[in-house]
Amino acid sequence: MINDSKTNLVIETKNLVKMYGPHIALEGLNLSLEPGAIGILGPNGAGKSTFFKCILGLITTTSGEGNVLGYDIRTQGDLIRSKIGYMPEYDSLDPELIAVDQVRYSGELIGMNPSQATQRAHEVLEYVGLKEQRYRKIGTFSSGMKQATKLACALIHDPEILICDEPTNGLDQRARDFMLKTLRNTVEQGGRTVLMSGHVMDDIQEVCESIVMIHKGKIVVHRRIDELAKQVDEEIEISVWGGSSRMQDTLESRGLIVRRLGRVMRIKVESEETIPIILECAVESNVQIRRLGEYKPDLEDIFLLIMDKLGAEVKTTSDLMTFEHTGEATRE
Repeated sequence: MINDSKTNLVIETKNLVKMYGPHIALEGLNLSLEPGAIGILGPNGAGKSTFFKCILGLITTTSGEGNVLGYDIRTQGDLIRSKIGYMPEYDSLDPELIAVDQVRYSGELIGMNPSQATQRAHEVLEYVGLKEQRYRKIGTFSSGMKQATKLACALIHDPEILICDEPTNGLDQRARDFMLKTLRNTVEQGGRTVLMSGHVMDDIQEVCESIVMIHKGKIVVHRRIDELAKQVDEEIEISVWGGSSRMQDTLESRGLIVRRLGRVMRIKVESEETIPIILECAVESNVQIRRLGEYKPDLEDIFLLIMDKLGAEVKTTSDLMTFEHTGEATRE
């Protein structure tokens, strides 16, 4: 059994392996997660859904061990699941139910008595901003209200860990901001742990302090986001007018590494001479530099750079799939 002296860990695995016949879905996962907000990233087929099913005790591991909140994933899955709230990406709501009944029913399904579930349903609907809409049928709700209802269903039993799959999917800016604020409050004020998966990197970065990236059944990154940003090469970003391709060719002929996005180029800083060389290249190429400054990478850029180094066929974060709903570590 894993040493449980590290009482601050909410999830811990040691050499976790899951095989389906000859196929290795998870290969020797060693992970220690402290409380907080963690982004779970990786392309489709990476093994994310297999990992979650293992730690929730829904499937049997091939070898290795792990615990969640101190409970053994091999023998105490029912206790683990009683401490987890899950907000799925897919539509899990009954359009004919009013919101308070839907949330109450979610509480009763996990063993809450009707009066307790009803009281909690009112409380969590207010928490997610649906106090005035709690007696409306879910079928009349906007996308944002439906997402908030799913969050309320996940929170009804006051779970210690909340798993959110694409929580801002289909939301307008106002609803998105409220959802992200609610998730942050759940961590910062509620003292709960949020595991958040999605393809909108801005959302992950706004809520989470760290990320876990899974690739081909292995954990390839587990770092704080601010620490990851420091690992990316320093770059100068310019916006040019009048010949982007010509400018790129000239920069590369001078030995500079260029990442081009249309008229925007990011040039790796090689020395203190990089900016003077860029300006010389602009003159030589007869182009105008409309903007020049230091580029600070966001999480999306960091993710794509990491995946590029891993040789994955991931061009944009829309290629990311979150928790694979069908099949284990397979492409949909």
